[in-house]
Amino acid sequence: MTQLDHQPCPLGLCDGNGFIVDEATNTARDCGCRASRVARMQSTRMKARIPKRYRGVSLDRPPVPSLSEPVVATVRQYVRTISSQLENGRGLWWVGDVGTGKTTLAMIVSKAALEAGYSTAIYSLPRLLQVIRDEIRSEDGMVSLLDSLSTVDLLHIDDLGTPGITGWALEQFYSIVDARYQAHRAIIATTNLWPDDLARQLGGLRVESGGGPIVEHAELADGHGDRASEQMGKQIVSRLIEICGDPLPLFGDDKRREFREQEPVSAAS
Repeated sequence: MTQLDHQPCPLGLCDGNGFIVDEATNTARDCGCRASRVARMQSTRMKARIPKRYRGVSLDRPPVPSLSEPVVATVRQYVRTISSQLENGRGLWWVGDVGTGKTTLAMIVSKAALEAGYSTAIYSLPRLLQVIRDEIRSEDGMVSLLDSLSTVDLLHIDDLGTPGITGWALEQFYSIVDARYQAHRAIIATTNLWPDDLARQLGGLRVESGGGPIVEHAELADGHGDRASEQMGKQIVSRLIEICGDPLPLFGDDKRREFREQEPVSAAS
């Protein structure tokens, strides 16, 4: 039996364990609160920590003050209303060049979610797919991981559009995005590709960075039909737009390089 949280039943039907017991017949049946208890327990396992590099991120600290004001204003409003945003399954995503502040803004949102007590999973897309591949050795572990990724309060994914995703991995990623879409659960994401190019890349079509033309049709490693994968790429992006709205654009110079150049040179160097 799954160990649940034993918080009071919101329906007033069980004693907090997720089951309604009929003492006359010595039987038990699921309470209406059990599904939400299981989902909460699974999502708690995904609770993340902000990576060390980003623990000090703030809307008032560089590079944020130098970023696009409309984009920062949108993030500020989202963070200010984080509970309402997550409970309604609304997310955000950012598109732009390397080093333009996308991940910093995404980490600010994830940090706000964690501080508000919401479970949060933070992955780059390559890392997420590697974790899924590692869990394939155990069917139970795979199911548990996908359930957790589907039910965590906020799923944060960096580097959407990383080339080289296979048909099998695409299916797993689609199942996660679709489950979150169906359940009204929030996603935040970063990418260097606009939606149409992102759909092509996820679907097995390689595109040039920055929205250039398609340069080659990739052969899928597992033999899945190209058409089916292309369609799945489109479906993923369509659901992301439904969850997150239009991507927030961040373009310009590499902020990381700017900060390195601004660092004072020590007397010993």
